[in-house]
Amino acid sequence: MEPPLKIHPAAACFPMLREDELHDLAESIKAEGLAMPIVLATDGVLLDGRNRLAACELVGVEPRFTTYSGADQTAYVIAANVRRRNLSEGQRAVIHAMALSPSGHSLRTHAKLHDISRTRLSLANTVLKNAPDLAEQVRLGVLGLDAANDLIRRRKAEAETIQAQHDHLLRHAPDLAAQVTEGHLTRDAATAALDKRLEDERLRRRVEEIDAIRRADRDPGPALAGLADHGDIDWQQAHQRAEDYLTQRQAAINRDQQHLTTLADSWTALRNLARCPDSAYATDVLDGLTPEARALTDHLIALEAQPKEAHQHS
Repeated sequence: MEPPLKIHPAAACFPMLREDELHDLAESIKAEGLAMPIVLATDGVLLDGRNRLAACELVGVEPRFTTYSGADQTAYVIAANVRRRNLSEGQRAVIHAMALSPSGHSLRTHAKLHDISRTRLSLANTVLKNAPDLAEQVRLGVLGLDAANDLIRRRKAEAETIQAQHDHLLRHAPDLAAQVTEGHLTRDAATAALDKRLEDERLRRRVEEIDAIRRADRDPGPALAGLADHGDIDWQQAHQRAEDYLTQRQAAINRDQQHLTTLADSWTALRNLARCPDSAYATDVLDGLTPEARALTDHLIALEAQPKEAHQHS
């Protein structure tokens, strides 16, 4: 009989032996003969014995064939392979999931027929649908089923992050988004450029707000926003200068408030001096002041000594 050219889809789900294992099998067949025949379907499709057939061809041994005439070829293939092979639970689940589509069985039916956890089968089916490349690694025993599922979650999270960045660019900077689409900018570079734009805009609003305060204070300096617009300084520098102005302004306000509070607290002493400005006590107090303090005190004493009517008309 000619070797079959077609392999049943379920049989193709099971990984081939490694090269060294295949050579060992070939040497065993050469020395002892083919113990188990290769199983074909009635239409000549290979159901079981792919490795045995390859081993026979490797050492030039004529293979023996038998025919399976049962109704459920998929169930036979899976049962025959799972029984002989040392497969992990994850491998079994992925192989079963791969066989689901051609067999037409539901997850529940498949799990019951082949005594496999429905949860693991469902997880394997999810991996197969979302990442066939990872499912293949699980099938070959290179990757665990749970590890494959974790990788899918990470891929999904990364994809969502990329989409969110793209949407953010489209919303706030269509020109940068277009450059990314055209390949002129990387997504990260475009995102960084947009972040700088938004930060500069935030700084602009703050600088303009403080410029308005400076104008109200009659500050003679040039507008910091104007300097930044003309490129004399950048927005970070403009913002730093503006915040420094506010800090100094608040310090001056606190200092002057303290001075005025001290002056108000001392007003009683000034009134006492105003009652008897020519007394020896008042003379000694005034003579001990600096010229500036003496001039101010004299002025305040004069105001305090004026009648209330004069205060009202002054």
